[in-house]
Amino acid sequence: MTTNFSFDGDLNQVIFEEKAPLLKIILNRPQHLNCLTYEMIYQMKRALEACEYNPEIKLVVIKGAGKAFSAGGDVIRVVQCVLAGHWTFVTKFYLKQLSLDFLLATYAKPIIFFINGAVMGGGAGLSMNGRFRVVTEKTVFAMPEVLIGHYPDVGVSYFLSKLPGHFGEYIGLTGKKIDGAEMLACGLATHFVLSKDIEKLEDELEKLDNNHAISDIIKNFSYSPTFKADSPYKRLDLINKCFSNKTVEEILLSLEHEGRNNEDKWIHNAVRSIKLASPTSLKLCLKTIRDARDKTYKECLVRDLIIGAHVVRRTVNSDFFEGARATFFDKDRKPKWNPLSLEQVNDEMMEQYFADHSHEDWDHVLKMKHYLSSLRMKTSKL
Repeated sequence: MTTNFSFDGDLNQVIFEEKAPLLKIILNRPQHLNCLTYEMIYQMKRALEACEYNPEIKLVVIKGAGKAFSAGGDVIRVVQCVLAGHWTFVTKFYLKQLSLDFLLATYAKPIIFFINGAVMGGGAGLSMNGRFRVVTEKTVFAMPEVLIGHYPDVGVSYFLSKLPGHFGEYIGLTGKKIDGAEMLACGLATHFVLSKDIEKLEDELEKLDNNHAISDIIKNFSYSPTFKADSPYKRLDLINKCFSNKTVEEILLSLEHEGRNNEDKWIHNAVRSIKLASPTSLKLCLKTIRDARDKTYKECLVRDLIIGAHVVRRTVNSDFFEGARATFFDKDRKPKWNPLSLEQVNDEMMEQYFADHSHEDWDHVLKMKHYLSSLRMKTSKL
């Protein structure tokens, strides 16, 4: 049986193909690297809810059209929305996105993400919730938020906090890219399949019946990748030594110290990236990853809702809007961070990101927080 879903808005942003036993969801903004919009989030959530208890659907496949899975949320739209209206408009979109992430994390049916290309930010927030996360030689993963005055949000700090050693801190604080082989090794991916075999794998999954395990079908196409010579994951011991330090300042000093006697490019690239990033974002990134080690996934989502509201409300500073200006609007790549240095970002500023307010404009955030906190965990995987 093939079903066509009907939604308001731009139908072409997401393509849905329901053909038992599969529901296939294709992110379809290839010209924008499948950056997520409110319409896409709304459509995916509604389709997933409609099929969750449909007995004819046994499996959900989610992938991206073009060269990317998803490069994250549509930052340009978010900033334009705030500047044209009110910061509260954006938090409604963010709540919808976090609700979708939670639905994926607790979905009653197995979900396979085919991550064949770039995956960043909100795209990572989606795909890390799949029971099966298939990467290829074309996969590139990054969380570059600190370079635009933001931080790894949408619950991604939960997954980064679970990576071996302090590899999660390395990814978050530097914004550096890792490939499919590194994703598989550190646990961000469950399987590696060559891109030329993805279509064949999809064909086999369409024949799924009760006598075949999904993992066995994927395993038949799995490939054992090798690390590149300059892979940072091959330097995990040194990464752990540097990124296990208590503060961002100490991490940076440790990297600079190691770099004096080591010509390995990854160290110097890491130092350069950290120095280019927003000092506030760096400290927020480190705090949320360390904080996530003692939290459930849902607690991380609720926390990110509060932090995200403070970011667009500009409670502490306007670094996110300045980073967006320098990267996406004026494109001068010269953001003027406030404060300018790590030493100027104090604990009081950090605590403001995690706090509720008594201001009248915060009432709707409290209602959203209550809604997200009340969602029930249907599975125990997180």
